[in-house]
Amino acid sequence: MKLVELGSFGDQGLSVTERGQPSPCLGEVVVKIKAASINYRDFMIAKGLYNPNLSLPLIPLSDGAGEVVTVGNDVTDFKIGDKITSVFWQDWNAEQQTRMCSTGGDAAGVLSEYAVLPQSAVLHIPEYLNYQEAATLPCAAVTAWTCIKAANIKKGDTVLLLGTGGVSIFGLQIAKALGANVIITSSSNEKLDRAKDLGADELINYKENSDWGSKAFQAAGGGVNLVIEIGGGSTFEQSMEALTIGGHISLIGALGGVKTELNLLQIVFKNIHTHGITVGSREDHEEMNHFLEKHQIHPVIDKEVTFEQGADAIMGIAAGNHFGKIVINLDR
Repeated sequence: MKLVELGSFGDQGLSVTERGQPSPCLGEVVVKIKAASINYRDFMIAKGLYNPNLSLPLIPLSDGAGEVVTVGNDVTDFKIGDKITSVFWQDWNAEQQTRMCSTGGDAAGVLSEYAVLPQSAVLHIPEYLNYQEAATLPCAAVTAWTCIKAANIKKGDTVLLLGTGGVSIFGLQIAKALGANVIITSSSNEKLDRAKDLGADELINYKENSDWGSKAFQAAGGGVNLVIEIGGGSTFEQSMEALTIGGHISLIGALGGVKTELNLLQIVFKNIHTHGITVGSREDHEEMNHFLEKHQIHPVIDKEVTFEQGADAIMGIAAGNHFGKIVINLDR
């Protein structure tokens, strides 16, 4: 079987190689991967920025979808022919909450013709989605869902989303399905127009509005209820500025730096809630699947690339040119 392997950290660390087709051990399933999707985390892993202590070689990518072709002797929840997606955390569920093993990081990922996964790390695909759409869910969609759930967003609330990557676009779709208002930022007016077509209520070009936090505060009529924060050090102060009293910041990344100076009194005066979000549990993923199916939400796929283009697509995601998700097709 063909697979992509990360042999060393850096720009040239990914390569296509071949191995024999795997067999499952107890508690495992073998999945013929039909499609996989890329997250910014995958670029960070490849560069050695996410965790330079990860064991190499490593098959990258946490997010994939495919068909079960073999199961371990003790597996009862899945059978040959089932359509499944991977789960981000292989050991974070109702029975076990250690969160020490992530697909495509601490354990082998899914950028491979066949992937071996523990049955705890797969879920059935919502029936209305195809493989390409389902492959976008395990990291970005679950992250957006967990952020919104943590802030208890409801009809009439306002959510501020930074940028137009996978998490933000899923956040837009989920928030609108809940009846919330959405403010979204980007440096591209073209991307903002696309976000408007998806239902965004207010658009802010942060290059044209350096004080975008205050602009979001005003647009919300007294502050937003939730910011899904991806910038970290470069955006956190503005995110606090945008919040209403009692508002929430769900911190999921730090693309603009891991350190910042905080005005602690602002946190006190605004009664700000800050949540660190690391995707979500298996149960979060399953709950989100039911919500997406109820509202018939289709993931936004910016482009699809071939398996042979996969390594370049991983390294290219840092340019930020995409809107929504990038999918790698393994079965076309």
